This record gives sequence, C-alpha cells and structure tokens, in this order.
Amino acid sequence: MFNNIKHIDSIDSPALIVFPEIVERNIKEMVRMVGDVNRLRPHIKTHKTAEGIRMMQMHGINKFKCATIAEAELLGMNKAEDVIFAHQPVGPRIERLYQVASLYPTTNFSCITDNIDSAKKINDVFEKHQSVIGIYIDLNIGMNRTGISPSEEVIKLYEAIKEMKSLEFRGMHVYDGHHRQANPIEKIAACDESFEKVLALKKSFTEKGYDFGTIVAGGSPSFSVHATKNDRECSPGTNIFWDHGYATICPEQQFNPAVYILTRVISVLSDHKISVDLGHKSVAAENEISKRVFFPEYPNAKSASQSEEHLVLEFPEKHNFKTGDMLCGIPYHICPTVALHEFLTEVVNNEITGSWHVLARRRKINC
Repeated sequence: MFNNIKHIDSIDSPALIVFPEIVERNIKEMVRMVGDVNRLRPHIKTHKTAEGIRMMQMHGINKFKCATIAEAELLGMNKAEDVIFAHQPVGPRIERLYQVASLYPTTNFSCITDNIDSAKKINDVFEKHQSVIGIYIDLNIGMNRTGISPSEEVIKLYEAIKEMKSLEFRGMHVYDGHHRQANPIEKIAACDESFEKVLALKKSFTEKGYDFGTIVAGGSPSFSVHATKNDRECSPGTNIFWDHGYATICPEQQFNPAVYILTRVISVLSDHKISVDLGHKSVAAENEISKRVFFPEYPNAKSASQSEEHLVLEFPEKHNFKTGDMLCGIPYHICPTVALHEFLTEVVNNEITGSWHVLARRRKINC
C-alpha cells in the first residue's frame, strides 16, 4: 500500500499516515447512521486534531465531547459550539476548566458529575468567578468506571444541583463501553436491557415534574444501537479513524481504517523472523501482544515480542524481507496510538500533502 505513495521513502518510521478522503467517508457514514446531524456529539479523544474537528464541522457537526482540558481547549480554539468535558473535574482541573470556558466564551462548555460533594466543589469554583457551567449527571449502567447508579439517589443529586447557583443542569451522560458483543443482535439486546434503567429513571423524573434534559449516550461500540434511537445524542469517537479492534467487534458498522502505521524492517533475524521499529512507544500496547497491530498484506504475521522500540514478527512461511523494507499496519487501538505521535502525515491521491498536528496529545495548551 505505501509503495504507491510518492516520496514515502522520505518519511521516517514509525509514522502514522492519515488519508483524509477515508476520514470524510467515515464522517458521512456517522451522519448517515444517526439520520440527524444534531444528534451527533463525537468524542475527539481519538484524533485530538484541529483538522479532525474542522472536517466534522464542515459536515454540520457542532457538538462534541472530550476527556482532557487540552481537548476542551482545542475545541474552543476551533469555535466548537457545544462541548461536554466528559471527565468529572477534580482538584486544580476545575479551575482549569473555568479558565478554558472564560478564554473561549463562544463555546458552550459543560462537564459531568456523579455525586453531590463533587458537584458542590465545581459550583464553588465557578461561583467564586461569578460564572456558570453546564452540568450532566453521569449515570453508571454497567461500565462500573464512573457514574451514579440510576436510582432515587440521582433525584437527590439533581435536586442538589438545582440549588447551586453556578451549575446549570443539562441532562444525563450515559457511557456503556462494556457492550462489545461482536454479534449485532446480542449487542442490541444488551444495550437495550441496560438502558431500560435510564428510561425508568426518566419516567420517575417526569412523574415529579423534573426536567430530565438531554441524554448523551454510548461510544463507538454501541453507536450502531444508539443511532437508531431518536431520544438521545450519540458520542462515537473512534469511528472517524477506525481501527482493527473495532473492525473486529463491530462488523455491523461500515467504517474503514483511515490511519495506517508505517514501520520498517531493522533486522532480519531468520528465514521466519524479523524485527521492525514498532515498539511500545509508537503503537498502543495495553492489549495482549497478538492485538497490537495487524498487517493486512501479511495477515499471518505473528507478533512474537515487543519492547520500547522493537517489534519481532514471525511468519509461518519463509519470508523475503530485507532491512529497510516497509510494512503497512493497522493499529488495534487507534486512540492511544495517536497520542504517541506528534503529528500524522497526510496523504491525498498518493501524494504527501501535509501533516496533522496532534495538538491535544499535550496535557496543557494554554490553560
């Protein structure tokens, strides 16, 4: 694949290569699946770039989600209309969120909370600055990572928030990343079953005359389920770039990998084994070793070992590789892989046309 790209030899490896035309097709597919662009709130944690934000804005997407202050600021810098900071701010991060919100006043910022104490601390910081921040209640429906279980406790939290001067209640944040069934029918059943708790809670709110607000639901794995429901916003993230991991567990989603990783042979170890320059520092390594990178031109290649700067590959048949040869890989998990790279090399019509700066991989931009 890379051999057709002009001057690819000038690109040092390992490197991420982004194909904007595939990115655009993926964005169009996101819009098609949801049916109403106003129900799309993509997460930018995957690409962390101004280019990715702008491409989505060109297709009418104006609401976004993020997980770091740098991502929030990048969205403000690019005049995103509405942003949820989907990570309950604690400690100095509350003040940083205020600084971002004040620096980019044309962007409507919100955050999430799952308890009264945290909500009060967020309120105190914004009240000190005589400012207001939107807030969503983070519901736990089985992910068991953050969030409050849908119960009467949510009503108590809502009532407490409504009494806080600097918090403006906006709705419910519901992330169900634990639904990763490869069988679409099983995924639909599991998602719908866990979401019944949210709908029951909404009924309780209605009976009390309370506003349930906007429901912001799901991520990339469950996007195909939530996209069919008109009562909620959807927050896919990986879909803009896609990767081999989600391609494996989400066969019902018709997205294509838009970012590939360039690596080169640095040592020929035997007739069946080579070493390439693709270590922990250049491709996500949180999965077990067989799920780090997939080589579409060599599907039988097996990752034997990996260290900081090296990946050893084994082949069942005798290989013909020489040192310096290029390989084209698809990361299993693109999100943390992108965060390991300062920029992506852009290729259009087999021409290197520029680069995308992964600005929000930084912990801090200005705030």
